Parts: sequence; structure tokens; C-alpha cells
Amino acid sequence: MKKLTGQDRSITTHWRPATQAVRGGTVRSHFGETSEALFLTSGYAYDCAGDAAARFAGEQKGMTYSRLQNPTVEMLEERLALMEGAEAARCMASGMAAMTAALLCQLSMGDHIVAARAAFGSCRWLTDTLLPRFGIESTIVDGRDNDAWKAAIRPNTKLFFFETPANPTLDIVDLAAVCRIAKDAGLLTVVDNAFATPLLQRPMDYGADIVAYSATKMMDGQGRVLAGAVCGTDAFINNTLLAFTRNTGPTLSAFNAWVVMKGLETLDLRINRQSENAMKVAQFLDGRVRTLYPGLASHPQHELAMKQMSAGGTIISIFVDGGRTQAHGLLDALELVDISNNIGDSRSLMTHPCSTTHAGLSAEVRAEMGVEEGMLRLNVGLEDPLDVIDDLDRALKAVGL
Repeated sequence: MKKLTGQDRSITTHWRPATQAVRGGTVRSHFGETSEALFLTSGYAYDCAGDAAARFAGEQKGMTYSRLQNPTVEMLEERLALMEGAEAARCMASGMAAMTAALLCQLSMGDHIVAARAAFGSCRWLTDTLLPRFGIESTIVDGRDNDAWKAAIRPNTKLFFFETPANPTLDIVDLAAVCRIAKDAGLLTVVDNAFATPLLQRPMDYGADIVAYSATKMMDGQGRVLAGAVCGTDAFINNTLLAFTRNTGPTLSAFNAWVVMKGLETLDLRINRQSENAMKVAQFLDGRVRTLYPGLASHPQHELAMKQMSAGGTIISIFVDGGRTQAHGLLDALELVDISNNIGDSRSLMTHPCSTTHAGLSAEVRAEMGVEEGMLRLNVGLEDPLDVIDDLDRALKAVGL
């Protein structure tokens, strides 16, 4: 590969996803390094004052300050845009920085959005608490109901916001139908695709306008760093979003960008193996306890999930009848699986959403979302699935299941 091949869309768009995840966006310096260079710098020097002025005026290409551009971060941004099938991408310090920026950069007082009820707890806090402080109204709908999206549209509605599969209820939103409803009304769609990644699902293929990520999850995939990303058109990323991030500063560090790039090199291998493992674990759990997993025929939206996704993903949700007491007891009985609120890790992790990821929401909102006291969310990792099954079997028996 030549020094700039990874940046040449006339070449890289023809690469298959696994190749794009390894080589897309790469720029080599004059040293010819094979691994992407790590540029740990906050600022940049200019050959003359005129060059500095020209760059700040937008008349000359080049770096000015790492809150705006960094060579390592830009390599990751090009790689993610390529994998997503987007014109451009902007990386940020965390997934929630990405979600917040994707919304606030395009909303103003008096605007209205429609959002799905099932969402990560912090995303619901954005729609229910933060946006109203700025005079932006939200209508929350059951994302599985296509008619509900259409019925919620008002004259001042600007966008639809949802995640699919949803965290932690694994609700599936019909991407093609909901994006079509939005387009017919002249609205944008912002989709959180963190559970699937672009290797299992590409929302833009179904008409989504903006796709946001917690790259902390499967993209890093090994529990090391925080990162987020927003993908969209060149006009949205470099005009609407860039002005917001330039002046508010949710900047991704070069080191974290480099780590995520290293994670992307194995994403195709990891997410497919973890999905295979999750399917085996879900088959064991199904019938033993109430189990939700998009890859199982018992999932109420299984056919839609498999139409949009190439595999069921790494996340399983289960429900025990004994509420929080029994759920916590099951967690405490685990020997191999870690009790952790993270997901997308190569290690199997399990958490109780009501007391962790969704604890900041009221009991009424959690009930509306379908997050029950007896719900547990399991991220299936790269261990031998039989060992994970043995651990779960032992823990289930310990709480009488």
C-alpha cells in the first residue's frame, strides 16, 4: 500500500469491510511506518505568519490545533466514514459526547424531536432533561411502532433519534420504514448504531442521515479507552457539526484514536465470533429464563432484526421473576463473568440496568422503557461459550432457577 492509498476513496470504497477496518484512512509519513503514527501534539508550527493566517482563513490545508484536527484522529475518522458508507465522520471523546453533539449542533429553542422510548439511560436523559432546558421539546414513542413516529410529527419537528437494537431491551426499529417517514416529512434521522457497528448493520443503507457511535464498545472492544463518533454527509460534518465541536471541545485524544484503530483491525473477527458465542449462550438461556436476543426466533422482532443485521450481535437480556434481589443474587454467584456496566468488551460482562446504567431514570420512565427490576444485560465475550454457559448455569441454580 502506498503512503496515501488509505485516503483514496476511488480505491478504498471497493475494499470489503474487513479490509476497510484494517487499512482504511491510513496515511504514512516519510518514515514508511506500517502501523499508524501516533501524533501526540496539541499544536502545530507554521513556516511563516502568512501560512498561519491562510489556514485559519480556510485558504490553506493543514493542521492548526488538535481541538480541531490531529493526523491520528483524522485517520480514524476516514476509516469510520469508509466503513459506514458516509461522506465524512467526526470523532469525539466518548459516545455520549457524540450523541450530545449530533443533537445540539442542529437544534435550537422552539424545535421538537421524536425519540424512541428504549434507549441507553444517558440518551434518555438528553431527550427528557437536557434538551427541555434549552427549550427543545421531545416526544417519546414506542420505536417499534412505525405509525407512532408519523403521528408524533409536528410543524416544528426537526429529527428522529433512536438506537437499534436498543439498550438494554433490544427493541428493533424498522430502519427503512422510519427513515422513509422522516424523509417524507423533510426530517433528519440520527441513529445510535453502537450495538451493531457498521459490520453488522449500516443504517445509511436504509436511509439514515446521521449515525452516531460509542466507539468505546465493539470498536475498541477490549475495555481500554473511551471514544465516540458521528458519521454523515460532508456538509453536515464539516459545516453543522464542526462549528459545534470546534467551540465546545469534546475532542478525542490522539492516543485513544490510535487505540480504537488498533481495535478496528480485529473488529470483523471479534464481532462475528462474539455473535456466534452469544447465539450459543442465548440458546442455553432461552426457556430457562425469559430471554431476549435478536438472533433467536423467540425474539418478537427476529425477522426484522435479521433483515437489517447480518448477525444477532453480542448482547442478551434476560429476566428473572424475583426482581432486584434475585437479579443481584445471580450476579453475585458468577465466577467467570464480570459484573460490569460496560458492553462490547472481549470479556463477558453482566449488569443490572435498573441499578446501574438506567439508575438515573425514574421508576416510571424505566417501566415505560421496559427496563424491569428483574432484567439483566449480558455482553458475551470471546471466552469459550461453554465456560460462560457453565458459569451462568451455576449462578442460575444458586438463585433457584
